[in-house]
Amino acid sequence: MIVILNYGVGNFGSVEKALRFLGKDAKVSNEKIDIIKASKIILPGVGAFRDAISFLKGNKFIFLIREMISKDIPILGICLGLQLFFSEDYEDGLFRGLDLFRGKVIKFQGNVKIPHMGWNSVHKVRDSFLLRGIPDDSYFYFANSYYALPENNIITRGITNYGMEFSSVVEYGPVFGTQFHPEKSGEIGLKVLENFANL
Repeated sequence: MIVILNYGVGNFGSVEKALRFLGKDAKVSNEKIDIIKASKIILPGVGAFRDAISFLKGNKFIFLIREMISKDIPILGICLGLQLFFSEDYEDGLFRGLDLFRGKVIKFQGNVKIPHMGWNSVHKVRDSFLLRGIPDDSYFYFANSYYALPENNIITRGITNYGMEFSSVVEYGPVFGTQFHPEKSGEIGLKVLENFANL
C-alpha cells in the first residue's frame, strides 16, 4: 500500500484520489503502523515549512522516515514535501529539514511574481524514473514561493525556469521529489504518479 503521510499541511485528498483513479492501493494516514507497513510513502504539501517540520519532529516521524528510506522504501515529496528533504529552509527564519539532501530552500528573487503559480515546463537534465515516458519540456502545475537549491546537482533530474533555473525534479536512491503538483497536472501528472507507484 502507498501511504500518503498526513502531517498537518498538504493536499492529501487530491493525491489519494489521483492514485485511486490509477487503480493503486493508497491511504492517507499518520499512524506509525501504516507507515511501517507501507510499500511506498508520499509527502504532499501545501503550507509553511516551519509547521510541517514541527509536526514531523513532534510526532517522531523523522526517525521513522529515515528508517524506511534505509530499507529502500521509495518516498516521494511533492512541493513542500520535496523542500522538507533538504538541510535547511529560510521561510520566516531558519529551520532544519530532514537533511536527506544537502542544500537549502530559499525564496525566489528578482523581477518575478511570487508565488510562482500556474503551468510551467520541466526540462530533463538527467535520466529520471519519475519522468519516464513523458515528453521533455512538458508542462506541470506549480504553486511555490520557495525553491530548493541542492549542494550537489547530481540529484537534479529536471529543471524549470522562473526568472532563473531551479530544480523541479530530484531523485537519489529511494528518495524522489517534484516541486510541481502532479495531482493537479492532468494526464501528464498522473503519469508521474504512476511511474512512482510502479517503481
